[in-house]
Amino acid sequence: MTDRFLRACRREPVDRTPVWFMRQAGRALPEYRAVRQRYGLLEIMRQPELCAEVTLQPVRRLGVDAAILFADIVLPLAGMGVAVELRDGVGPVVDPPLRTPADVDRLRPFEPEAAVGPLLQAVRLVRRASPVPLIGFAGAPFTLAAYLVEGGSSRDFLRVKAFMHREPAAWARLMEQLTDATVAYLRAQVAAGAQAVQLFDSWVGALSPADYREAVLPHVRRLIAALPPVPLIHFGTGTAGLLEQMRAAGGDVIGLDWRVDLGWAWERLGEGVGVQGNLDPAVLLAPFEAVAAEARRVLDAAGGRPGHIFNLGHGVLPDTPVDTLKALVDLVHAETSKRKD
Repeated sequence: MTDRFLRACRREPVDRTPVWFMRQAGRALPEYRAVRQRYGLLEIMRQPELCAEVTLQPVRRLGVDAAILFADIVLPLAGMGVAVELRDGVGPVVDPPLRTPADVDRLRPFEPEAAVGPLLQAVRLVRRASPVPLIGFAGAPFTLAAYLVEGGSSRDFLRVKAFMHREPAAWARLMEQLTDATVAYLRAQVAAGAQAVQLFDSWVGALSPADYREAVLPHVRRLIAALPPVPLIHFGTGTAGLLEQMRAAGGDVIGLDWRVDLGWAWERLGEGVGVQGNLDPAVLLAPFEAVAAEARRVLDAAGGRPGHIFNLGHGVLPDTPVDTLKALVDLVHAETSKRKD
């Protein structure tokens, strides 16, 4: 097995910069679309062999340096007694959403084997078959809370932010329960064979620095401190105003979206942490000459420093050409191999 990705997570020297893509297992791959013609999202996640196959498809097709488990960040919520549905073209829908302290008090403790046993078996299957390390993942407490309170995706997150300020005691209980559930979920993935984990705080950029510091940071810090000693990538979007606090919360690698310059962000984060990112996913819809130019710009910003993992600033878009993804992996490998010679 190549351990280039894990070495980069630990900021150790590598022969070339490792590459993987968020949502690399998904709608951009024709072999995945063929699976989806027969199976729904939840069906895939509940069938270990099928889930493992979808997880490994981009490893075989693209030559990426890590696999990431095929799942959805809201999957554990069902194990807490939440009615959640994954709707095509819409995303996760929670119905009814949580809107009162009493709703929070009805949440159940999360038991990984009972709630997501087939997914953990998929982790074991991938670990045995994969030529590259496997990344497990989970949604961070704020992002899960946003889905719970908003009822789904949101543009402005008014309901969850209002709940946070209107019901501070219930908010604290909600974050504590989600933190406990996420710790249990990630521990179970690592025990099953995941060699690194990524914490997705996809919506945390909606918060002010003060709200993050007071209402989110303590819970994320506790979560990360409770995990096993495997590399952890701490990722969020719209987080240019939160970088130092995310670093303080923890993580071996900070994932960056495309809204910040990678070199500037790394300077702010300081020594002792890796950086992942951060090509704009929309660029991959352009001719490859433009993709290559932007990829080189990201690599220039990284400057060959140990600890850079090349990725997009968010997930692969469905219309992304597969050939572009493969060519981008090859370009990053070739460019960084030359730079290290």
